[in-house]
Amino acid sequence: MSTDAPVHIVDDDLAVRQSLAFLLATDGLAVQVHDSATAFLAAGTDRVGCIVTDVRMPDIDGVELLHRLRQRGRMPPVIVMTGHADVALAVEAMKAGAVDFIEKPFDDDVLLASIRSALARADRARTRDAEGDAVRARLAALSERERQVLEGLVAGKANKVIGLDLGISPRTVEIYRANVMSKMQAGSLSELVRMALIAESLEGD
Repeated sequence: MSTDAPVHIVDDDLAVRQSLAFLLATDGLAVQVHDSATAFLAAGTDRVGCIVTDVRMPDIDGVELLHRLRQRGRMPPVIVMTGHADVALAVEAMKAGAVDFIEKPFDDDVLLASIRSALARADRARTRDAEGDAVRARLAALSERERQVLEGLVAGKANKVIGLDLGISPRTVEIYRANVMSKMQAGSLSELVRMALIAESLEGD
């Protein structure tokens, strides 16, 4: 698992920021600290492995930070730190998209395990995004007729049926089908269908 993307610590308490930064650095993780959600958002960093944020902070609290991140589009995994009296707020944060919440005082190993899990999640998301970008680029290279043939294949139609739908011969469908397989870099029909489903799911995001 890659740990290149840093863990961002967002907390208005200097002692907490320093102790967490030391803990994570000792565990081999890249760390960036921010004294407020406002400072984190203003930094505009594109490299985020995950975020560890306090739920209660002046100006923008942890829940509002989650809402702001969601408004920006795909958001990184967020772990919320909370005091015992703030569990209800932590649950609200989970509903807003946090992947976990850790009660203070927390066990170092529990926090590190949660961060490792969040980083693994972020890695999977980056891989999925990269794959999606590649699929969309290949789809964009298809002609309109090739797209129509692709839609027929994904719908499970035979070449003859696709030909009847489009007013072309089954042999011509075979030629378009070969072109689609080549341009999509698909080694099999099942792989082609999987790519089409990936593109469909991305359009629904």
